[in-house]
Amino acid sequence: MANPVLTKGFPTGSGPIVSGDRMTASGVSRASLILLALFAPAAAWGWSQVDIDESRFPTWVLGALLMGLACVIFGTFKAPWARFIAPVYAVVEGALVGAISAVYATAYEGIVTQAILGTFLTVVVMAVLYATRTIRVTEKMRSIVMVATGAIFLFYLVSFGLSFFGVTMPFVWDAGPIGILFSVGVIVLAAFNLLLDFDLIERGVKGGAPAYMNWYAAFGLLVTIVWLYLEILRLLAKLQRR
Repeated sequence: MANPVLTKGFPTGSGPIVSGDRMTASGVSRASLILLALFAPAAAWGWSQVDIDESRFPTWVLGALLMGLACVIFGTFKAPWARFIAPVYAVVEGALVGAISAVYATAYEGIVTQAILGTFLTVVVMAVLYATRTIRVTEKMRSIVMVATGAIFLFYLVSFGLSFFGVTMPFVWDAGPIGILFSVGVIVLAAFNLLLDFDLIERGVKGGAPAYMNWYAAFGLLVTIVWLYLEILRLLAKLQRR
């Protein structure tokens, strides 16, 4: 799932930052840790619900997928609700990611560990690139990444809808060169979304954005990381099928 959560502007406060009513770096960190504390056990539970012998998704996966999608859509347009939507998303998406990971793990030994490591390294590298200003987030970059993310998000929605009629996009989901290049491109796009996440946090803190933006920023960061992890998982599976 792409990350449209951070593709809009946000209101900023004025005057000195007062603890409790303005966005802060520590506030974003606390919100992120809370979401992680909800996500991790939910993922473990989701993993435990998969029938390892049959490697089949449990029946609630579709409902969790739709609920996660609803959280992202509402979170995009209702930033003040992020403190309520984000924890729900963390639990629901955690269970979904856990189930997906379990199915992949039964088919490809060690793939989940590789995907987690790849995700972690990508986040660290992009954070360093952003902090050192090796890559600067400009208005042009922001526009390009936002448009590309929206296009991928729409593509996934269409693909998901067509799957109910037994229609699949040719080549894209295959392990051939086109499918692998597509996955690499989406991973690069997800990585650049991390830069937008970091930029929003920095601008929000400096601009004195309202305190609910702590949750909004943490929510968007989690959406991006989950998206990145799933795309890396998909790419590794394609590579192992070759």
